[in-house]
Amino acid sequence: MNVFSASQAVSPAIDRTKRYLFHPFEWSTYLKLAAVACITEGFSANLNFSSKQPSYSGAGASTPFNLSSEAIALIVFSVLACIALCIFIFYLVTRLRFAFFHCLAHQTKEIRPAWRLYRAQALQYFKANLVIGIIFLCIVLLAALPFAFGFYGLYQSSRSGGQFDVVRFLLLLLPFIAIVVFISLAACIVEVVLHDFILPRMALENLSCLQAWDAVKPSINAEKGSFAMYFFLRLVLPAVAMMALFMVAAIPLLIVFGILALTEVGFNALLADATGVGAFIRVFFDVMFGLIDLGLGLFVAFSLGGPIATWIRNYALLFYGGRYAALGDILFPALPTAPAVPEAP
Repeated sequence: MNVFSASQAVSPAIDRTKRYLFHPFEWSTYLKLAAVACITEGFSANLNFSSKQPSYSGAGASTPFNLSSEAIALIVFSVLACIALCIFIFYLVTRLRFAFFHCLAHQTKEIRPAWRLYRAQALQYFKANLVIGIIFLCIVLLAALPFAFGFYGLYQSSRSGGQFDVVRFLLLLLPFIAIVVFISLAACIVEVVLHDFILPRMALENLSCLQAWDAVKPSINAEKGSFAMYFFLRLVLPAVAMMALFMVAAIPLLIVFGILALTEVGFNALLADATGVGAFIRVFFDVMFGLIDLGLGLFVAFSLGGPIATWIRNYALLFYGGRYAALGDILFPALPTAPAVPEAP
């Protein structure tokens, strides 16, 4: 069993990722594994939608929305349905994390058999994550509440004709930013502990989350410096790799998506005033280009982000595998001993 420091595990994780994804290389298998890696590591594109808010003037500017009870009930039902859907998707991602952990640890590329192995462990891990998420949400709300009252007081004073107090605003803003950064960093560290250290023990020993944490703590206490360096590199190196990858791929991606955008604008310009069949063709092309953009965007995101996401998981496996015998035995199986040769009489 090899024991790597946080810095020593970087290069072997790269080699392990290259062997897993590219030897041998098949596009279908690569895209499947890259997509799973991106989903389980949280590499996703954020879609920002901007809408112009209409401006109102006159007496009707402050008129509240007049919603019927049926509309309110529909809104409440939609919100609850969205929350339930998000929770279900999070559960699926949790099971996929266990499956991908199994695939990387055992160097297999079949996701479906691994998906079936850890149903009970994934459910326990999912529940623990929900509880931890609720705790963090309560902490965020309690920490933000005093600042919310402060910002609201500033807004009310400036709205009533008073001068905006810049000094008071900065005295509220700077501590608020510091608290947000601290809570975000704490959440990242908790996520790393859960995903990199607790999940392997839950998967291999069928422990509860608390039991796995009790088993992880002695290792962290015994090597505080090594784990601190691991946390630092674990958070920094993927960000550096993503920035470097973006700098290399930015110009080709701008060219490709720019051509698509110009083509779509050209079709819309040609059919701007069309009616009947022409209007239907314009809508058809809008939908087609939208699907092409979405498919190409996912293809690029998975193709480029997949190796980085896979490296993250290999890096975690190699670092912790040297400190957890059950995982280390899987990653570094003992070589079979040669049979003893009888001595000649």
